[in-house]
This record gives sequence, C-alpha cells and structure tokens, in this order.
Amino acid sequence: MRNEVRSVPREPDGIDIRDAIFKNLTNKRVRAVIWTKQSGTVSGIGRMIEIAKEMNLSIQATVRDGDDVDEGGTIAIIEGTPKEICLAEDMLIGLVGKTSGIATAARRAVTLAGGNATIVSGGWKKMPNQMKEEIREAIRLGGSGLRITEHPFVYLDKNYVRMFGGIVQALLAVRELEGRMKVIQIRGETEPIVREAVVAAEHGADIIMVDTGDIDDLRSVSSALFREGLRTRVKIAFGGSIPLEEIPRIVEADVDILDIGRAIIDAPMLDIRLDVEGVED
Repeated sequence: MRNEVRSVPREPDGIDIRDAIFKNLTNKRVRAVIWTKQSGTVSGIGRMIEIAKEMNLSIQATVRDGDDVDEGGTIAIIEGTPKEICLAEDMLIGLVGKTSGIATAARRAVTLAGGNATIVSGGWKKMPNQMKEEIREAIRLGGSGLRITEHPFVYLDKNYVRMFGGIVQALLAVRELEGRMKVIQIRGETEPIVREAVVAAEHGADIIMVDTGDIDDLRSVSSALFREGLRTRVKIAFGGSIPLEEIPRIVEADVDILDIGRAIIDAPMLDIRLDVEGVED
C-alpha cells in the first residue's frame, strides 16, 4: 500500500502517454474534489496528503483519519496540472479506498456488538509487510482491538497443541512464563470441544479461543464451563470466519471476545471518487 510517486504507470517504451495527451494544457490549473459515494470511516488520509505533496499537488483535506463521513461527503480538494490530477486519480483513490473500507468494517463490527463483547481483529499480522501498518492503523481507527488481550500473553494455536501432543502438554510447557496470560485455541481436534475447554480451564488457560465459527460450539463450551464451576476463571473468545451480520446473534450467547478477521481485512473498498470541478489558465 506504500504508493510511491516513482510508480507512475508508463507505456512499454517508457513514455508516459499523458505527456502527449496534455501537451497543449501544460499551463492549465485543475481543481478537483475527492469525495465518497458511501458513508463510512476514513483511513489513509495522512498518507494521501504525503503522497499528494510528493506529486506537487496542492491539497486541502476536509476530514481526518478516523472521521465518519456521510454519503456524498468531501474528503479533500486538490489542485494541479491536468497530468497531476490524472495521476492523483490513479494513486490516491485506492490508497484511501481500501484502508477506509477496512476501518468502516471494523467500526460496523464494534457497533453491531453493542458493547456485549470486545471486537478484535488480529489477522493484520498475516498480511504482507508492505501492507501491514496501513491495515493495522485502519483497524485501530475503526475501533477494533488489534490483539486478543492488551496484557502480555502467549497464544497456543492448533499447531502448538499438535506439536506438544495435546492441550494439557501445551499449557504445561508455558506454565512458568509468569506475567503472561495463557491463550489457547480449541477446535475439537484432540477430543470433544467441550472437554477441551474444561481441560484448558483446569490447567491454567486464561482465555479459551473457540475457533470453529460454530455458535453451537460456543454455547456448549459456555455451558460446560459453568457446569464445572470454571467459567469465572477464564474468558471465552470466539472466531472462525465470522460474517459481520452474525455478530448480533453471537453476542447474545456467552462470549467475551470476538475475533473478526476476514470480514474486516477483506472488506470492500469504500467507494471514493475524484471529480474535476474547474480548469483555469
């Protein structure tokens, strides 16, 4: 996502065809507005300003990162030569559109949860390095957490459990890591998921991640932990390709943390447009 001015698209022969197209308009100044056709939460504004200035554009942003915008709302006004304005459409719109789509999805997830569960989205860690920081910031601006807990923790996912040979063995391996919460992922792979949850709670887990995406598993785990008198020892997290529209139904169950990955990170771009409004000599 780190768009750079040097990435200006060119023809195979290395010539920028815009130079030929606009050869008789080089002395013109063009004013254009960048606006959104959808309501949403904007992200990438700071980076957009940086890139615009590197392109010698004059830019006046009308919103800040994290602001909510209404359908039809103006994001920025830019001025430059005809060629610069065309380059801006190629280079600025996608930068703001994608990160704003992520921020919008994150904010929608938080709103749908209604304070009944903490929304986190940890999938940004798996993104390519060149995209990671912009995605991370967009998630944060949308109001979602970035980690399953803000405390120091160790996360034992399914592969750790497999390598150690079971949930008990994995938790015993990290028992002496004092000052870190123990988070373990359960999927019903070693034994029924209800039993996995009980065993995890009995052996020092602080957060149990039910990572199946099946709300019936979530309900069964909660019931089992209450039945065994273990529910107050642990927090229950839930994940597994959860669509945003399912959040209200899920938070009616007993859940503390919802990890929303793909539905936030793969959110569609916010529909950002650039329209020329005036041309002057």
